[in-house]
Amino acid sequence: MSSKANPKVFPVSWDQFHRDARALAWRLAGSGPFTALICITRGGLVPAAIVARELEIRMIETVCIASYHDYATQGDLQVLKPICDRILSTHKQGAGVLVVDDLVDTGKTVRIVRDMLPEAHFATVYAKPAGRPVIDTFITEVSQDTWIYFPWDMGLSYQEPIASMP
Repeated sequence: MSSKANPKVFPVSWDQFHRDARALAWRLAGSGPFTALICITRGGLVPAAIVARELEIRMIETVCIASYHDYATQGDLQVLKPICDRILSTHKQGAGVLVVDDLVDTGKTVRIVRDMLPEAHFATVYAKPAGRPVIDTFITEVSQDTWIYFPWDMGLSYQEPIASMP
């Protein structure tokens, strides 16, 4: 998240996220064919499931990279689980592979995966300006100082009106 004292917040409901992930699938439908999908965990798990269903992709794999450690700062990136050898050996340089994540922020995570699969198509539901150049397809852009609250991170609670925020 931005180091600014008063970041913007963008809460996303389950319904909105589902609509946005389906919109991503619509946008990707003409970019394939994709024979495998790699989701960047954990955030990419939900949109990957929706996109894989909509595009009828059956070969689904994960790459596990830890980056946000305390929901306030982005720490060092660590590959916890690499992409399986079968995908790497059957999709040279990532050709025919779709990589999905929920958000591209700075682009650091995507760059690590792009080094593994330079020919893959990278897609996110949401994008911030610093990360946009490293992805191929996205649905919604938010400002760099916006913190997105995904539905799996929230419970039901009162939201202050925008005008009341500092």
